[in-house]
Amino acid sequence: MKTTTAMIVDDETPMRDHLRSKLKKIWPDLQIVAEAANGIVAIEEAQLHGPDIIFLDIRMPGKNGIEAATQLAKQALIIFVTAYDEYAIEAFERGAMDYLLKPIDNDRLIQTCQRLQQRVEEKHAHQNIDTNNQMESQIDLTKIPEQTSQSKQVEQLLNQLMQHQQGQQREYLRWIQASVGTTLRMISTKEILFFKSDEKYTLVQTEQAEFLIRKTLKELEDELDPKEFWRIHRSTLVRVSAIAEVSRDFRGRQMLGLKGSSEKLEVSRNHTHLFQQM
Repeated sequence: MKTTTAMIVDDETPMRDHLRSKLKKIWPDLQIVAEAANGIVAIEEAQLHGPDIIFLDIRMPGKNGIEAATQLAKQALIIFVTAYDEYAIEAFERGAMDYLLKPIDNDRLIQTCQRLQQRVEEKHAHQNIDTNNQMESQIDLTKIPEQTSQSKQVEQLLNQLMQHQQGQQREYLRWIQASVGTTLRMISTKEILFFKSDEKYTLVQTEQAEFLIRKTLKELEDELDPKEFWRIHRSTLVRVSAIAEVSRDFRGRQMLGLKGSSEKLEVSRNHTHLFQQM
């Protein structure tokens, strides 16, 4: 029996670790062959490893899950992992794909894995039929697998989601509230150089000062304009227009120099694609 393989795509390392751990307990025979932190890397890894299943986060920097799925759905079973898009969830329930809602519920994951096992068995059976049909001089059209129509359904669903996403006019966060003693400061996002997370707080750095807020980096990333702020590290969000230069240190790491600041910010390996010319 062919081993079933999977890939996990999420920009949050703890989320990937959490899902991998749950899958190991629920489906021990499932082999995780690759992981990715964004849609661009996911497409590359899928071409390299050819997984049967892809667990795909929706909201990621660079290329998001829906955009990546337009390519990935042609070669693997897509399971969207989301905490936000109610429209998508409603569509998935009517469509050929499945979804997991964050935080992931054990019973829901068991149900999804059972569906996936059935789909993978059907896929492998269809592949065997196709192989046998190639040896015959004529192909019986009545034997074309039902998955062909299912693939069209997936394609239509992705097109609907893309149109819905493009048609949405989102209001992004433009002001950050920070408490300084007994005073509440209003900081325009255009003043902010970067955000850096700590254990309990998030540091907000401007040219003139720094502030601490209780919003997590993940919350900020979801509320800020992705064209204005980029995640460059699991602990850092930077305002793109504040970047003055990109260089490499003696260890080969990409480092960002910022306008109005002497601080250097490290770009993690998962986010080097943002500066591909380097």
